[in-house]
Amino acid sequence: MSNDKQVLGPDDVRRAVTRMAHEIIERNHGIDGVALVGLQRGGVWLAEKLGAEIERIDRAVPVGSIDASLYRDDIGLRPVSPSSVSRIDFEVDGTTVVLVDDVLFTGRTVKAALDAITDYGRPSAVQLAVLVDRGHRELPIRPDFIGKNLPTSTTENVAATADGVTIS
Repeated sequence: MSNDKQVLGPDDVRRAVTRMAHEIIERNHGIDGVALVGLQRGGVWLAEKLGAEIERIDRAVPVGSIDASLYRDDIGLRPVSPSSVSRIDFEVDGTTVVLVDDVLFTGRTVKAALDAITDYGRPSAVQLAVLVDRGHRELPIRPDFIGKNLPTSTTENVAATADGVTIS
């Protein structure tokens, strides 16, 4: 028997993605010069969904992905195995990059992604979109776009997919 508790269903995720897409467009006064970059692995599907929704609302926006595992500051504390490829097929210099991740917890993955993105250029701004913000930050990182604030304990695991968000 599983102790998983679903806190968002597929329709909830879809609505959150739609709302976040509108917020990204509104905050940036359109999508000129905006690109989405999903953090490998969990943020890539969300960046693709946000990109599709932004295209439905307005027009296409560049969508890429980045593997920041080798930029983490806790490499010596836990095993790191880069298993994904970064794909950024657009000019980063002068672009407003919206980093996208499924779950924000300590903020360390986002910090690593900020370091990794500078290997591709110097964005004019970096914003952060997350489906779930769990709290428990270890770094002063705050998302600009949030699907759901979800207070959890540090021992709980949160899994987010297009099919829903579960806590175990």
